[in-house]
Amino acid sequence: MDKQTPSSSPLTALFPRDLEGFDLLAELALDLRCSWNHATDDIWRQLDPELWELTHNPWGLLQTVSRDQISTLLADSAYRTQLDELIKKKRESAKTPGWFQKNHPKSALNTVAYFSMEFMLSDALPIYSGGLGNVAGDQLKAANDLGVPVVGVGLLYQQGYFRQLIDNDGSQKAVYPYNDPGQLPVSPLRHANGEWLRIKLDLPGHPIWLRAWQVQVGRTKLYLLDSNDTANYAPFRAITSELYGGSADLRLMQELVLGIGGWRLLEALGIEPEVCHLNEGHAAFAILERARCFMHKTGLPFAAALIATRAGNVFTTHTAVEAGFDRFPPALIEQWLGKYANVELGISTNDLLALGQEAPNHLTDDFNMAYLAVRGSGAVNGVSALHGEVSRRLFAPLFPRWPLNEIPIGHVTNGVHTPSWDSASADELWTKFCGKDRWLGATDHLEKSIRAISNTELWNFRTAASQTFVTYVREHLVRQMAASGAPQTEIEEAQHLFDPKVLTLGFARRFATYKRPNLLLHDPARLLKILTNPERPVQLIMAGKAHPADLAGQALIKQWVQFIRQPQVRQHVIFLSDYDMLLSGHLVAGVDVWLNTPQRPWEASGTSGMKVLVNGAINLSELDGWWAEAYSPDIGWALGDGQEHGNDPAWDAQEAEALYDLLEQEVIPEFYQRDSNGVPVEWTTRMRESMARLTPQFSTNRVVREYTEQRYLPAAEAFKTRSADNGKVAEQIADWQQTIEQQWAGLRVDGITARQEGEQFIFAATVLLNGLAPHDVSVELYANGIDGGDEIRELMECMDVPDDKMGAHLYRLTVPERQTLSEYTLRIIPHREGFSTPLEVNHIVWEH
Repeated sequence: MDKQTPSSSPLTALFPRDLEGFDLLAELALDLRCSWNHATDDIWRQLDPELWELTHNPWGLLQTVSRDQISTLLADSAYRTQLDELIKKKRESAKTPGWFQKNHPKSALNTVAYFSMEFMLSDALPIYSGGLGNVAGDQLKAANDLGVPVVGVGLLYQQGYFRQLIDNDGSQKAVYPYNDPGQLPVSPLRHANGEWLRIKLDLPGHPIWLRAWQVQVGRTKLYLLDSNDTANYAPFRAITSELYGGSADLRLMQELVLGIGGWRLLEALGIEPEVCHLNEGHAAFAILERARCFMHKTGLPFAAALIATRAGNVFTTHTAVEAGFDRFPPALIEQWLGKYANVELGISTNDLLALGQEAPNHLTDDFNMAYLAVRGSGAVNGVSALHGEVSRRLFAPLFPRWPLNEIPIGHVTNGVHTPSWDSASADELWTKFCGKDRWLGATDHLEKSIRAISNTELWNFRTAASQTFVTYVREHLVRQMAASGAPQTEIEEAQHLFDPKVLTLGFARRFATYKRPNLLLHDPARLLKILTNPERPVQLIMAGKAHPADLAGQALIKQWVQFIRQPQVRQHVIFLSDYDMLLSGHLVAGVDVWLNTPQRPWEASGTSGMKVLVNGAINLSELDGWWAEAYSPDIGWALGDGQEHGNDPAWDAQEAEALYDLLEQEVIPEFYQRDSNGVPVEWTTRMRESMARLTPQFSTNRVVREYTEQRYLPAAEAFKTRSADNGKVAEQIADWQQTIEQQWAGLRVDGITARQEGEQFIFAATVLLNGLAPHDVSVELYANGIDGGDEIRELMECMDVPDDKMGAHLYRLTVPERQTLSEYTLRIIPHREGFSTPLEVNHIVWEH
């Protein structure tokens, strides 16, 4: 192995190579598969039980405990046998063909590069904020489970997202602990000679050096870049300091590092992905760098290189409001990317800006990263069926004159990595009825298997979970109160709060106004009456952070904390601070009902409610995001009418009253209505149906299989076709596209006639193609659908081609009578086999 063949290695200074067996512990500790496969937990617990329970960080544990303690345990025959067996199973698992290898053994797909600003993989690696990282981390884990060849690309933050403290008056305080790489489960990527693999970005002024790291996620790898290199200009060392922090300049620099630096890292590693999956628009600069590398390889100009490479790019948008897209002033783009565009891409700065602006003549518009992602991808999707509809509206300005339902954005509804979110007892229950390998392939059989669980067994399972949860809540709350300086009497009281036999509602989200975390507080007196009912009491657990710059969100937290501190409330509501992955795992395992109250349609998908499914909790949620397609009256409860009402206080008040009604009239009575054995039969029946029908459907097992078969495999084939022979097909498409651009303005419908014969309509049209050939276009008869049905699109046949290609072409079509003649119109769109219209060329001509 020479200098140009990088490999990962742990920090050698912390690695006692002379301690026989330590390398096996390090191998386990540096593989994040142990974060959801809890077979290794006992190995770490024996090293230091207290530190293990506090951190759940095996690698940090190995760097902290004494060498003597490690040596003593490795000398213990039982411990060593356990360790050797775990290593054997781990290595066997890595070699075992997965679902992908069994079902797609001869596909064109060898590697998917998955780019994301954040990854939530383990509380031991705090480089995440919330939902976006949750999706990325869970999909990476599922790729490992299924054998889908995915590599992740992200950033290693020195501080990451903030940690939350709540002071005595209920105000949120943000703190930023340092992420010591030596304590994180990451390994530096090094050349064989020991030199650290570093990526250089030659941007204006000082170059930026990026250090490369590797995270092992089972058989899957995540590569991370950080700018905290001593060779960097001091401000550049802070580029990867905070997640979603700082100025627009810093945010732009982070996205340059992720997109351009990330793709260069893959190049340095010799990884040539057929597919690049952009998880949100933050990574869209990878589109430019991928095209640049293809230009360098083939000698093609940028336009042809983009046509070749975009076929292999997949863009997933998570944004439900236009304000959520990352935008940068044109001057900032020109400052940092002007030279890159001119020299590296061979295009003008205006051409670059046009890729991220609504229209080429809007040169003063901000540069929209999502627009760049759309224009540089061969497939675009939202993260729920409803979000697909919302996204088509958001991106409609890019496709003027196209019907909304033809805006080329589909959806793949999110899911969660079930093995990461099931409690130990839930895992035991599912293993008993569905087998240990239930998430490693198709899941069609799981629904029937879960239905075999009796009401009694389900209720015993939930009762035990409630007891465990209450114990955890008390411990967390005591630590939290002590840290905030609460009086000793209140701390002692906290050790006895909550009752495992009482119905427990949970709400844990990012505190933002559109999520309406304070909907329950609309009528505090009515809420208190619900909570303190002596015969059917209710307890509520709250958690969540507001962005440090979101003062309105912080005010919502303060309102809850002040409500809770009333003596008559304190026994019934708890706010747990510093919502992170570890706390989330306890919440979704312990609550009975999960509440979610966003303003529709601003919840793109939502994954927190999906996490409770495997643990037997039931959802009560607004008909938004995933719940809009998951809800059924026998598996949960729905809030709202399925319509959009905007930011209407009157509607919020109405929904708050409806929420109180649901709790009082349906949820609470069902929980407390018991049979002679003390089992709530209706409740456990609902619970079982929720577990059986929804858990497999809203798991990343389904999501990753769907992405693979509907996005990755077609994208890999398309890229293979376009990139063959040094991009010959892409070059031909570029020439054709240029011809379309030049001739399109002269196309028009010269005349159309229609008549009825019996139950048929006969249409004839003369069309001026302005020098284009009939095979360059599709001439269609179009009519809107009736009562929300599918639109009518019928391809007309060219019956006569004039000698002069500038002359009129005659088109004809006969269709059955379905609508009135006046409802039909004619349109012309570009057409080429293997080319996506309107995603890649969005011209359209209508008859009138």
